[in-house]
Amino acid sequence: MLKQFLNLKLSQKLSPQQIQLMKLIQLPTQAFEQRLLEEMNENPALETGTEEEEIYEKDEFDSDEFDDYDDNESEDTSDINIDDYLSSDETPDYKTQANNHSDDDEEHESPLVAPISFHQDLINQLNTFILNDAEREIAEFLVGSVDDMGYIRRSIPDMVDDMAFTQGIYTTEKTVERMLYIIHELEPSGVGARDLRECLLLQLKHKTPTEYVALATAIIENQFDAFTKKHYDKLQQKFNVSNEQLKTAIHEIEKLNPKPGGAFTGSNKITEHVVPDFSIRIVDNELILTLNARNAPSLHVSKDYQEMMQTYKSSRDKSNAQKDAVQFIKQKLDSAKWFIDAIKQRQETLYVTMNAIMHYQQEYFLEGDETKLKPMILKDIADIVGLDISTISRVANSKYVETPYGTKLIKEFFSEAMKNDQGEDVSTLEIKKILQNMIEDEDKQKPLPDDQLAEILLEKGYPIARRTIAKYREQLGIPVARMRKKI
Repeated sequence: MLKQFLNLKLSQKLSPQQIQLMKLIQLPTQAFEQRLLEEMNENPALETGTEEEEIYEKDEFDSDEFDDYDDNESEDTSDINIDDYLSSDETPDYKTQANNHSDDDEEHESPLVAPISFHQDLINQLNTFILNDAEREIAEFLVGSVDDMGYIRRSIPDMVDDMAFTQGIYTTEKTVERMLYIIHELEPSGVGARDLRECLLLQLKHKTPTEYVALATAIIENQFDAFTKKHYDKLQQKFNVSNEQLKTAIHEIEKLNPKPGGAFTGSNKITEHVVPDFSIRIVDNELILTLNARNAPSLHVSKDYQEMMQTYKSSRDKSNAQKDAVQFIKQKLDSAKWFIDAIKQRQETLYVTMNAIMHYQQEYFLEGDETKLKPMILKDIADIVGLDISTISRVANSKYVETPYGTKLIKEFFSEAMKNDQGEDVSTLEIKKILQNMIEDEDKQKPLPDDQLAEILLEKGYPIARRTIAKYREQLGIPVARMRKKI
């Protein structure tokens, strides 16, 4: 049986405007500029520039004087206060707002380049070889099989079948292998190799023959597994060479490029440039924080749209078409005002959050010593600025700050706390930095295993388990002791 009844309850939901604001806060500078362009394309009432027009702002004026000729308006337009959408003579907010952003407003445009792709460069090199049509087709197919690192990771039988089924090229494995030798003659040396071992051998082949190049070639050709596992004693016994001779030969190998395709300067890969969202400078031993000016654009409402509203206000005979037009204009002006306000709120949120982080980690920003970083979690900053933890996370995860010690991702300043032997909270970043320094200063002929690193840290006052040392080492991208060994 169906029944109807009333139920009162309280619920908290984010409005569409709040959701959009959160998305704006999360955007880094370059993405924010793209979002700004999209909004301006969608909303013709929003303009940017340095014109002397005032930002659209809402003034509290009574609209009763228009009641005489608004009696016949529809419900959609009868509640529109025209004065709300016209600029007042007061000084707009943007002329008095805090100057907390950098004054580097000059726009820099990068020149466009049209580089030759890696594969096109290989094709161009093929033109220097005398090949018949069938051989050229096979050679070009092999070039097309080279990946961005310079390797051909397919077997010859697979390529023979592929050429037959997809290209209609019928050939033999022997012919393909002969064409592969030609690919191996192309630059950069090592291109077209099918594995790392072959890549290194191809590069050694192109080097000037010496005693040590010959020894390096023999090591890679006959004892590659022992070399990769750094069994140097076994290599010395196998080739009956001194420690110095082996060291020189290994140095020859270390100079080789394991990714020949990645070294191609004409690669058409897009290089991403980090645009700092903040800048921290030290002036008279004081920290000065500025927000990138590209995050603080000068926005205003289109003068044409304001004139349309003025024309509607002055007109006594309002047609249905005019009423529809003013409703459209109202929507665009409302959207423009919200977007301008949202950008102001975004600027304030970014600035107060980074300002709190800067003062929380003041000792680090003044000295640049990473061991001075204090334990800091999102809640610490959220409590200081009075914002939600999710808002702090949005700021920290995607923003960069330019410091006297380099450009840093803000989230790198956050870390958990651990207790030292004095019971004091220390940052895990501090421990990682100490661990990194210990490994850099170790004897590379006898690198320290994780259990010894744990013992040394314990002596320094940091009681950390061996498995935690291994986790920190992996996070720092440092290999195990055996792989750090040098002869």
